[in-house]
Amino acid sequence: MMVIPAIDLKDGNCVRLVQGDMQQATVFGDNPAAMATRWASAGAAMLHIVDLNGAFARKPVNQEAIKQIVSAINIPTELGGGIRNMETLHTVMELGITNPILGTVAVSDPEFVRQACAAYPGRVRVGIDAQNGMVAVNGWAEITDVRATELAKSLEDAGVEAIIYTDISRDGLMQGMNVEECANLARSISIPVIASGGLTSLDDIRRLKEHEHEGICGVIAGKAIYTGAIDLHEAIALAGE
Repeated sequence: MMVIPAIDLKDGNCVRLVQGDMQQATVFGDNPAAMATRWASAGAAMLHIVDLNGAFARKPVNQEAIKQIVSAINIPTELGGGIRNMETLHTVMELGITNPILGTVAVSDPEFVRQACAAYPGRVRVGIDAQNGMVAVNGWAEITDVRATELAKSLEDAGVEAIIYTDISRDGLMQGMNVEECANLARSISIPVIASGGLTSLDDIRRLKEHEHEGICGVIAGKAIYTGAIDLHEAIALAGE
């Protein structure tokens, strides 16, 4: 199981939000490339990048910071935030991103997800963000009437490489992960699941690892590694056991 450090970009800075609220942003650095190098040096095998401005603007905004991150490290990267059409997808891939993450568009335009998977086979990931099991879209600003499990099942034959599942009620609160909900999703589909939202301690990783055989292949590490609650190197070692 992989531990994937997150770099969330807002106005070119590395930030962490509380439950996706742009008004509750804590800045952890103004040099995203240096932060990326820090996590890569700690042993990260992949980096998770979110263009927060892009999620609300519905198009990528922090391209310069993204370009600098990709240039600074030699590990794969995944990027979400504002990828809504093929032109934008091509632009993102030209920045050197390994795995694009499609979010809101998986609900609003599922056919685009299939087109994206056909254009970049084995590389497209889908981010499913949910509150009480219902999918949230547009930077978590809207809760839909679409169930996360049903959305995931509808993508089974689309060619999606992995699903990143975020329980937004836990995100940024340092209160632990909703491991059971992640496991339930993983059990219900054949697509590998990366858990996100609320990683607080090594115990969360231990609990997730109990479900690794059911399809949980990774976990996103955010606030916990920025505040020092979790040592990234130690977390990676535990996840890899």
